[in-house]
Amino acid sequence: MIDDFSRECLAAVVDTSLSGERVARELDRIAEARGYPCMVVSDNGTELTSNAILKWQEDRKVEWHYIAPGKPM
Repeated sequence: MIDDFSRECLAAVVDTSLSGERVARELDRIAEARGYPCMVVSDNGTELTSNAILKWQEDRKVEWHYIAPGKPM
């Protein structure tokens, strides 16, 4: 996870599979130290479009923006 403003790497989670619940836990862990972001920008991966992530962003009042499908360039 990268902070687009500061270009700081906030987390690097390596695993064979990441669930939406795991991503939500990591976002909460980061927020403990830095606070919740105003907006998260992500691709359309299944872990980021899951019900767990939708509930996380709704409960914490964080906007979520999905990039257009295809190449991120």
